[in-house]
Amino acid sequence: MEERLQKVLARAGLGSRRQIEEWIRDGRVEVNGRAAQLGLKVTGRERIVVDGRKVHLGAERPAAAEVLLYHKPAGEICSRSDPEGRPTVFSGLPKPHAGRWVSVGRLDINTSGLLLFTTDGELAHRLMHPAQEVEREYAVRLLGEVSPPMLERLIKGVQLEDGFARFRAIEESGGSGANRWYHVIIREGRNREVRRLWESQGVTVSRLSRVRYGPIILERKLRPGRYRPLTGRELKQLYQAAGLNRKEDRNHD
Repeated sequence: MEERLQKVLARAGLGSRRQIEEWIRDGRVEVNGRAAQLGLKVTGRERIVVDGRKVHLGAERPAAAEVLLYHKPAGEICSRSDPEGRPTVFSGLPKPHAGRWVSVGRLDINTSGLLLFTTDGELAHRLMHPAQEVEREYAVRLLGEVSPPMLERLIKGVQLEDGFARFRAIEESGGSGANRWYHVIIREGRNREVRRLWESQGVTVSRLSRVRYGPIILERKLRPGRYRPLTGRELKQLYQAAGLNRKEDRNHD
């Protein structure tokens, strides 16, 4: 059975489909000695080379794709390396049994909270794709006055520099005076979307933390900089949220 090259490589854990498509455009992927082109379909029996290294593909999806929940502290960047020497989210992760960790989305350097990492690039791709409308929930501390008309505008939607955006839900969650906490939900992963939505209304986000991605919740006992594998039940819920069928029996609960 033939499948698109980027899908096969993503399933093998080399990266997300979006990343691999960029590698193909940049000429970093070869199939049977020739530069790969977007749209190319393969069976998995071809000689596939990425950045000069041969890729070894199994006949089927790996027996147990791994997924980690990581509590990102503020101050870490979501890259594998940094020329400025800043700490990265990948530096403290354990080595996976097979493939490599793919980050499900990103958080900017000043944002803390829940990050998911997986060795299943196809899962990462589906969870990030706007068509799946996977919810992301954030806890936000605001500096400035928040009015009911402002909240109504943010629910209905406002025009940002990269298009129309809105919160799917806003819930007040404490604080006093000019510093108040809210929980907000979005279904896209645009760059700094939560901050830009609030800033469009003249208020400043003084603290931001992601507390949920789809069905996966960041529990209070998991401290910043720590990680844990997902349970079997969480894996099942996550694959369902991504619209993928899990062929393996992962009932580890």
